[in-house]
Amino acid sequence: MSRIAGVFESLKKNNRRALIPYITAGDPNLDITVPLMHEMVKAGANIIELGIPFSDPMADGPVIQRASERALLNNTSLHDVLNLVKQFRATDKETPIILMGYLNPIEIMGYEKFVQEAHEADIDGVLIVDFPPEESHEFIIGMKQQSLDTIFLLSPTTTDDRIKLICDQASGFVYYVAIKGVTGSAQLDTADIADRISHIKQMTDLPIGVGFGIKNAETASTLGAVADAVIVGSANVQLIESGIENNLDNQAIIQNIYDLLSSMRQALDKL
Repeated sequence: MSRIAGVFESLKKNNRRALIPYITAGDPNLDITVPLMHEMVKAGANIIELGIPFSDPMADGPVIQRASERALLNNTSLHDVLNLVKQFRATDKETPIILMGYLNPIEIMGYEKFVQEAHEADIDGVLIVDFPPEESHEFIIGMKQQSLDTIFLLSPTTTDDRIKLICDQASGFVYYVAIKGVTGSAQLDTADIADRISHIKQMTDLPIGVGFGIKNAETASTLGAVADAVIVGSANVQLIESGIENNLDNQAIIQNIYDLLSSMRQALDKL
């Protein structure tokens, strides 16, 4: 059993939902990333999603696009991201880490080398936004050989045939995009989301995490009531951006994100 699957199994036994925060590695600087990851765990995060900076993050909204731009200004590379995870693992060997990003940096490194280095860094899973399951067979095999999970996105418009295909290829969990559009979009139709998740659950035993549009404890609780996990991205990155605009130091930015995630954790644990 993978570390991700183990987390979901443990939470399910206790009728709890996973809290999965996202940040972009190296935003706004390399020094903040590892301390922020540790504080997110203290705030109640069960799994961490760490973004690989990319110059053309097409699935992301303006907030996370700007995070990638800031990280790239710091010359944050895929190698740096892997090294940050190694630093995190020096004192936390339990919290699953998922890398989220785009195919180009991984292609440049080479699939086999990337999978090997991800394994050596003790990463648990990878979500590559622009790498459909039809094209990723060899990559998935390599990931499975190293006991790494490959996570895929489902959207509100994904057909049943494609849901089945994706769920057959995925492991760890599947990521349901709660809204049509890019990350950070505003409107959540919770009734429709609940219906879609119920429908997807008829086709897979994998846990379902919901992301895009979760901004506060209220939305986390609402979606946590129908999903196995809530994934929080733009809200964290917005706090980083606001911190930069207000000349806050790293510790103050970390505290603001800690406070947000703590409120979400408390709301989820009341379900």
